[in-house]
Amino acid sequence: MANEQLKVLNALDSAKTQWYHFTAIVIAGMGFFTDAYDLFCISLVTSLLGRLYYTEPGSDTPGTLPSNVSSAVNGVALSGTLAGQIFFGWLGDKMGRKRVYGVTLMLMVFCSIASGLSFGKEAKGVIATLCFFRFWLGFGIGGDYPLSATIMSEYANKKTRGAFIAAVFAMQGFGILAGGTVSIIVSSSFKARYPAPAYEVNPGLSTVPEADYVWRIILMFGAVPAALTYYWRMKMPETARYTALVAKNAQQAAADMSRVLQVDLEAEPEKVEPRVQGNDFGLFSKQFVRRHGLHLLGTTSTWFLLDIAFYSQNLFQKDIYTAVGWIPEAKTMNAIEEVYRIGRAQTLIALCSTVPGYWFTVAFIDRIGRFAIQLMGFFFMTVFMFALAIPYHHWTLRDNRIGFVIMYSLTFFFANFGPNATTFVIPAEIFPARVRSTCHGISAAAGKAGSLLGTFGFVYAVDGIGIRKTLMILGVTNFFGVVFTFLVPEAKGLSLEEISGENEEEDAAELGTVPV
Repeated sequence: MANEQLKVLNALDSAKTQWYHFTAIVIAGMGFFTDAYDLFCISLVTSLLGRLYYTEPGSDTPGTLPSNVSSAVNGVALSGTLAGQIFFGWLGDKMGRKRVYGVTLMLMVFCSIASGLSFGKEAKGVIATLCFFRFWLGFGIGGDYPLSATIMSEYANKKTRGAFIAAVFAMQGFGILAGGTVSIIVSSSFKARYPAPAYEVNPGLSTVPEADYVWRIILMFGAVPAALTYYWRMKMPETARYTALVAKNAQQAAADMSRVLQVDLEAEPEKVEPRVQGNDFGLFSKQFVRRHGLHLLGTTSTWFLLDIAFYSQNLFQKDIYTAVGWIPEAKTMNAIEEVYRIGRAQTLIALCSTVPGYWFTVAFIDRIGRFAIQLMGFFFMTVFMFALAIPYHHWTLRDNRIGFVIMYSLTFFFANFGPNATTFVIPAEIFPARVRSTCHGISAAAGKAGSLLGTFGFVYAVDGIGIRKTLMILGVTNFFGVVFTFLVPEAKGLSLEEISGENEEEDAAELGTVPV
């Protein structure tokens, strides 16, 4: 019977917080550290790429990437991520979470290095190879989303599961912080070693040849944390829920978790006999649509809407800071100085708002719940975005720039103490084990579709209608996030089987009925 849940799953649900929980957080979290570093470090070097490869001789201002090239460089990794989320999410349900976990990491290591070794000295060659390798880098990053979330949710106990999954995702904040920090260290070193005048003083000498190494080193550093965690990923056993409920090998699940939990567990093979026909429904069945269709709509739509705003803000921070005068005009700096200024701005925002927002979620998600945090986050993102957009001219005045940065930081804080974390956590909890990784991958891919819309749309929107109206559009987007959050169920304090309805499915199957 469903109520007679496997002892190995009960043991996981009721286990006290142990060392293996923290080990799993670090192992899975370092993947997200690398993901965030690789996805967001590109925004730190696009200005340098423009100076190196698109500066016109005799121009009064340094070169910048054309809109289409800027969108491609910023967005191509997101395209790869979208494809990787769907593919590896599906593969994680078919082959097991652990079996494909190392593949994604090695792909990230190789492509991080290859991105920094982009070939040629001409713009077309460098940008083409950079985009090629960043697509496959994104493909590997995409696999990390459903696999890390699913593995952590299936390892965790039900009392602190939300905090553990959110802690994995919170490593993204440290990855963004590391991107800014590495850019500051690298640009400072090169600036001290190769001093150069500002562009307006001497355009030809403002970009030293050695500046070409700066962006390459920053991109290649992303391989380091990923490589360091590969061995430990391979040592992790497959999750008990996949082994028992999907692979139907209770003996192996009990053996793996006995070693992890350091207790003796009974195998109970009779409880994982093949399910009664009609119970083991697939993703595209009427039963799935009836039970989980609105849930999947809720997770995909909220992640889609969130990422439109979140990635627009993150990838184009430097454009907004320049528009309000927080970063000086490009012509008043040399090439390496500009990288330093952009890195410093991103680091400050990450330190003051992005990182704290993630860890506020970790602290409160199992106290006030996923639904409340997501609703609150979208609400305050809407409020602060309109507060920036409506009196936009006010914020551009010199005396009000600090206020603008504070308000802008608060939108990041409530994105991370809000939907940016919860949209990652919820899909890992509310779907059955047999389609959990796939559904998380689909939800995450919807988010990346939103990030692509934000990345490409922001460039053209700012050029066409200006920053003020673009910020108002983002405010409306956040408001729709509030609305669609009502489709998402609360998972606080419940086991994964209780949330997903797998227990009820088994009961109904034994009675010869299909659950409604």
